[in-house]
Amino acid sequence: MAKQQSFADKLKGKKKDTTVVVKCVFSELDEEKQTWKFRERLLHLKDVSELETVIKDKIAH
Repeated sequence: MAKQQSFADKLKGKKKDTTVVVKCVFSELDEEKQTWKFRERLLHLKDVSELETVIKDKIAH
């Protein structure tokens, strides 16, 4: 039997994700141990221009 669907056809049918993933690394000072901890967070944005507002809203304390 012949293969009816190729790999290229599969990719053509899938909808491409339009979000941008940005990895945000920020530091926190541990008051008890007096050491710095580095936290990582992946942010899914519609556009890179949203980066500043999202950081202020979600990450800033």
